[in-house]
Amino acid sequence: MITAHTPQEKLVLDFFRVLSSGDLEAIRATLHPDATWRPMVEGVPGAGVHGPRDKIVDEFLAPVRGLFVAGDPKTTVDRMVSAGDTVMCESRGTGTLRDGRAYNNRYAWSIDVRDGRIFAIREYMDSHYVATLFSGA
Repeated sequence: MITAHTPQEKLVLDFFRVLSSGDLEAIRATLHPDATWRPMVEGVPGAGVHGPRDKIVDEFLAPVRGLFVAGDPKTTVDRMVSAGDTVMCESRGTGTLRDGRAYNNRYAWSIDVRDGRIFAIREYMDSHYVATLFSGA
């Protein structure tokens, strides 16, 4: 279990806990009003820059979560380091897609905190895995 050593790390761990819950309104509350979320990939579902906060939740997260059974995917943080308002972490995303296929991907994140909320998310993943998984979907 990862332990937060700074307020910024605690905020990021709380963010991933809330994200894993699937509660879109609770997720919205963790994000700064001017937040951006950028999956650092091309050619896969969800690619591009998303923001501000309401667009992240309504136009990005809701459809992506809709690919999965209710309550999935879950994110588990495995490693975390920080410097000031930037937190870097490695995680695993697991779950079950609506068609019954398993999802198991590795991620790296660079997350900036501002005013006690998540401000900028840069999400790195195994894009080949995602492209292959969704090529027939």
